[in-house]
Amino acid sequence: MTVLVPLLVVAFGLLLLPLVNRDLHHQEDAGLTDRAAAVLPSVRTLLAADRRGRPKAEQNQQRKVINDALDSGVRVAAQDGDVLVAMGPQPSDSVRLPTRPGGPVTVRGGGQAWRVLTVRIEGAAPGTLWLVVPSSSTEPQLTAVRRRFLLIALVSAPVSGLIALAVAERGTASLRRLSRRAAALDPGAGAAGFAHGRTGTAEVDELAAAIGLVLSRYDEQAARTAQALDTARSFSSAASHELRTPLMSMRTNLDVLSAHPELPRAEHTEVVQELQQDHARLLELLTALHTLARGDLVEVSAFSSPDLAELVDAEVAEAARRHPHAKIHAELPAGLRVFGWEPGLRIMLANLLGNAALHGREQDGGARILVRLQAEDGRARLTVDDHGPGIPPEERATVFHRFHRRQDSPGSGLGLTLVAQQAALHRGTVTIGDAPGTGGCRFTVRLPLPHPDAAAEPLPPRRDWLSG
Repeated sequence: MTVLVPLLVVAFGLLLLPLVNRDLHHQEDAGLTDRAAAVLPSVRTLLAADRRGRPKAEQNQQRKVINDALDSGVRVAAQDGDVLVAMGPQPSDSVRLPTRPGGPVTVRGGGQAWRVLTVRIEGAAPGTLWLVVPSSSTEPQLTAVRRRFLLIALVSAPVSGLIALAVAERGTASLRRLSRRAAALDPGAGAAGFAHGRTGTAEVDELAAAIGLVLSRYDEQAARTAQALDTARSFSSAASHELRTPLMSMRTNLDVLSAHPELPRAEHTEVVQELQQDHARLLELLTALHTLARGDLVEVSAFSSPDLAELVDAEVAEAARRHPHAKIHAELPAGLRVFGWEPGLRIMLANLLGNAALHGREQDGGARILVRLQAEDGRARLTVDDHGPGIPPEERATVFHRFHRRQDSPGSGLGLTLVAQQAALHRGTVTIGDAPGTGGCRFTVRLPLPHPDAAAEPLPPRRDWLSG
């Protein structure tokens, strides 16, 4: 600012001086025109006296012409070219003056410039009048203007520097405070430790908001990382704990086969079947743990708007293929879309139907399952009814716990946990009741239907089905 303001003053001066010079010339030309109008009567009388040969009258008119011209140079010539008056500042006789009348023009000669106004006089005594002023007569005024501009430039340099310094100090004070606060920020505090009040300086407030946003995103990513680590640890711990028994059983059976190669065929077949069952249990348990971990780590960006009726229809067909002893009947609407994670919805449906097929068996070994889906009060309501023995009311809250299973259950104990996880993940609920008219069990899942004007909401805060 100390350099810029004086430069601007000088630049404006360079632009303004030609305009001032032009205005001064206009004033000078207007003065010449006014003096010509004042001198003209005396010049006419002078030319008439000269034409009549009256020397005394001619001398008197010469004095009047000189007096009326004031400080301007004046020259009067008769029609024959005789100069009757030549007084005041004007160029030498060697400089040719303009003969055509019109506005003032500039004439140069002898290293000087002159403004000359030519007036032709017509009538009985014709002649020519010239009024002359030096062009340098405006120089003192131009010099004064230049000095004023230089003075303003010299004064404005320190003043503008001080003002700029004061403004910069005030404008950057909040920025320096923000910098010190950011430097002293405890990394463990995150966005909560970075409280910023508005300063009135837009750039500083925007920067503070950006820092707060970065910290909040950092906290979010750090929380996701911590959650992922907890899930990994829980996966390892649960796998280690739950796989120990089937692995020891498999090791025992393998030792038996190794130590007794001559086992009777029936006993050998029984040991191999046990190995196959343990292997299937291991595979099912690992798959369930992996699926539970996926549900804990899924993000809302993976959600879409699948047709729940189509998913139910597809999973009913798959369950009928996997459980040929079960007869599954489905009552589905034409279409019912939800905002959800399609793999998670398939996991929930597969485990609901698989649970009904395994635990809803009747005395004859078969299973009859009725699946209904409908829209109800802004929610999708899914019911799965079976004809099995049901679940006592006092046990209904515990069947969703991890690794909860009956003694005769061949499952991993995570199937219904996956159902509860996916229902909660989709902001829904799952409940257990009695199937009307069958004495069996009814599972009811309610999921919210998407509102056309509602934006995608963040996922529910609970994401610890594996680690919790």
